[in-house]
Amino acid sequence: MKKIGSVLILLLSIYFTQAQDFSKYKKEVFIQGTDTLCYRMLFPEKYKKNKRYPVVVFLHGAGERGNDNEHQLDLGASLFLSDSLRNQFPAIIIFPQCPTDSTWNRFLTKSDTTEAYNRTLNIAGLTTPERLVKQLMDSLVDHKLANKKRMYIGGLSLGGFGTYDLVIHYPDYFAAAFSICGQANVNLYTENAGHVPLWIFHGEIDNVIPVQPNRDLYKALQKKGAKQVKYTEYPGVMHNSWINAFADPSLLPWLFSFKKYSTPPN
Repeated sequence: MKKIGSVLILLLSIYFTQAQDFSKYKKEVFIQGTDTLCYRMLFPEKYKKNKRYPVVVFLHGAGERGNDNEHQLDLGASLFLSDSLRNQFPAIIIFPQCPTDSTWNRFLTKSDTTEAYNRTLNIAGLTTPERLVKQLMDSLVDHKLANKKRMYIGGLSLGGFGTYDLVIHYPDYFAAAFSICGQANVNLYTENAGHVPLWIFHGEIDNVIPVQPNRDLYKALQKKGAKQVKYTEYPGVMHNSWINAFADPSLLPWLFSFKKYSTPPN
């Protein structure tokens, strides 16, 4: 009976994954010179051409890399399709796809220790996909589609790494960010981007990306006096903490509550 129940759950999961209609995410390609970025774009339900909208860029994990312009929607895309949320928070949603032979951040040689590896993160320049993501966001502002005071970014796993990396490189660009089971250079992030509103998610027993660096980042940001940082750790949860994060009803309201100020508010 237990085996039958497990099979039923698996079949239902496959059914609902296949039944999910992602056709509202339009297939697009962004080209800069010889470099190309595939991405999917979701416009607000009642889109108005003369209005500048908030923009959310979501960076997928390593398993969704490719050039089919489809698999980047496997995790997280349904979150932004909710009719109630689309009405409450009209925004342009971007799901770029990183090619299989690249990453969302530049990895240096990995040391035997987590501490040493953490120090090497985010030191090198952006990868080509990261650079294209930033240029794509800039183009939306330049074409008067995006509100430059409300540019948001988030990602899971490899995309969590990329989220941290882009925020470190452009700390005054993003209104807020969220990272799910990612990792950052704690000292560099704290020094460069401590003022950026950030929500960190991680599973307590993640066996792919260690949880400790995110604990350290949260503590370092608190010590620095960062006022808009949140940390959520899920007890007993492994690497797939995005399931819990996406189910949190306060994620998007929290994200959209922020906008950039020329002078930070008191």
